[in-house]
Amino acid sequence: MAKVPIRPSVAALPAYRAGARAQGRLVYKLSSNESPYPPLPGVMAAVADSMVDLNRYPPMAPDDLVAALACFHDLEPGQVAVGAGSVAILGHALTVVATDSDRVVYPWRSFEAYPIMAGITGAESVPVPLGPGGRTDLDALAAAAAVPGTRAVLICSPNNPTGPAVHQDEFDQFMAATPDDVLVILDEAYVEFVTDRDAVAGIAALANYPNLVVARTFSKAYGLAGSRVGYLLGRSSVIEAVRAVTTPFSVPVMAELAAVMSLGLQAEMRERVEEVIQRRSFMFHALRAEGWDPPEPQGNFLWLDLGADSLSFADACKRAGVLVRPFPDQGVRVSVGEQEGVERFLEVAATWV
Repeated sequence: MAKVPIRPSVAALPAYRAGARAQGRLVYKLSSNESPYPPLPGVMAAVADSMVDLNRYPPMAPDDLVAALACFHDLEPGQVAVGAGSVAILGHALTVVATDSDRVVYPWRSFEAYPIMAGITGAESVPVPLGPGGRTDLDALAAAAAVPGTRAVLICSPNNPTGPAVHQDEFDQFMAATPDDVLVILDEAYVEFVTDRDAVAGIAALANYPNLVVARTFSKAYGLAGSRVGYLLGRSSVIEAVRAVTTPFSVPVMAELAAVMSLGLQAEMRERVEEVIQRRSFMFHALRAEGWDPPEPQGNFLWLDLGADSLSFADACKRAGVLVRPFPDQGVRVSVGEQEGVERFLEVAATWV
């Protein structure tokens, strides 16, 4: 055994548990909230051509993508930071504000990485239980954010894994009740799938709240989960600090090119997203007809509150050739995938009501 001392906060970190991967036989992978479609038209060919320079380092920072995102969101380039997936960029945002003796607040259950990222900073990790129907309890979050020593609050909208989106009115009330020196990180990884007209509009809210940053990703709606590109938007003073701690050369040329091209294919992206939304609606209403009562989904996934039966249900799905994402003693998240996989999942669900 090595005698090198490990920071206690790191030794105590929970393990990130990714969705199950397909192995050995034909299965439908509905466990990781991925797009069921390949990258958008032309992207793969352009990426393949760019691999001729694989022996060269990428730019230290992906300036072309930063410029494209700034133009797309009508912001200044200094308001955009890009990193290796939204997980990395969220972690960088926490790193610049939180350390030992601080507090990081987040709803729970929510994104698996939140307690890990909070723990890496050394700060106290403060989970706040969700409200009824799998909704984020903004009042409880505001109360937790008001406790001295709180440096950041993470909010996922729509919430992963339960599905509901935060509403604009409750978000505005939350921001009014949250101290100005607390960084609020609004994680909008699934925003392209939102159809709730009352849902918070994170980027529009940036103009009103100097302590707000918004995280987005190319992993979901754009079908680039394997390229690992995420970004953060906010006031330049915060973004500059995030850039300072971002790992240099962390976005490969191929990933930057794929993201820039995909950003310019909005019509094609929206067409695919609409198909996912329609299939999500099909799943939701089919489950309701079977006797389930899932929260209203606003991402590319649905949530089943199975409690102690979560692992057994996931095993039954696996035996039927469908991989889902169980959270032991809590519930099961099911991604919207291929129609055949969705129908096979619904067949299993019908036997469990």
